[in-house]
Amino acid sequence: MKIELPTPVSVEEMKIDVREIEGILSSPAMNMPVWPGAQVKLLDGRMLYIRAIQDSDIDPILGVMEKVMKVEKDFYDIVGVRVYGEVLALRRKRLKDPFTFVGLIDGEFLGFANGRAWDKDLAISLHTMTFSRRAKLGYPMYYAKTYYAMEMLKVQEWWSTFESYNGWRMAGLSMAQPTKPFPQMQHELGGAKIFYVNQDTWQGRLKEYCKQIIGDDLNFKVTDEVLKANEKFRVPETLEL
Repeated sequence: MKIELPTPVSVEEMKIDVREIEGILSSPAMNMPVWPGAQVKLLDGRMLYIRAIQDSDIDPILGVMEKVMKVEKDFYDIVGVRVYGEVLALRRKRLKDPFTFVGLIDGEFLGFANGRAWDKDLAISLHTMTFSRRAKLGYPMYYAKTYYAMEMLKVQEWWSTFESYNGWRMAGLSMAQPTKPFPQMQHELGGAKIFYVNQDTWQGRLKEYCKQIIGDDLNFKVTDEVLKANEKFRVPETLEL
């Protein structure tokens, strides 16, 4: 936008180093704890390894999301598009204080969960996705990122919303999450209702409930066997959606 100058100036055009612009557009990162990686034994006996996303995972995951966004059922298309943007935003540094986890079984990418810190008191749940129906990965993946927010970031509240009926049933309904006043308060994902967990409900019942329904707890002492089995990241040949 150009506006006529109210006073004469000595220089009417300035050369700007775009690195200075980047300093304005990208905010300073919070000091966030590192997710150390955890293993969880699933109900079918297999071991799920949940670790933080790595730079080398981004391109393969974007390839998976390109397939997911074309699936016109159960809201996979819109979730795929949004997750694609969130993963690409990691590389482009256009997501404030994100935490992104991948769930692996023998190196195969079968689960995804992410969120971000709003500030020191609030964290936002973004998406949880699974690519194997029999593995029932939804609960442990959602539990892992909720655990990170409540136990490691130690925020006071964790805000979720649900684009799909299955997601709402798994976390919103099953965990009896209350909602914030609507439309006065809206989740950043499309302005939907905010479902939330606070420290009282987390410590009082939800943390234990999650462990019960998963059948195991997060084990941060990941064995050498599990680490070796998941050294190489690979995407599934077939997506079970």
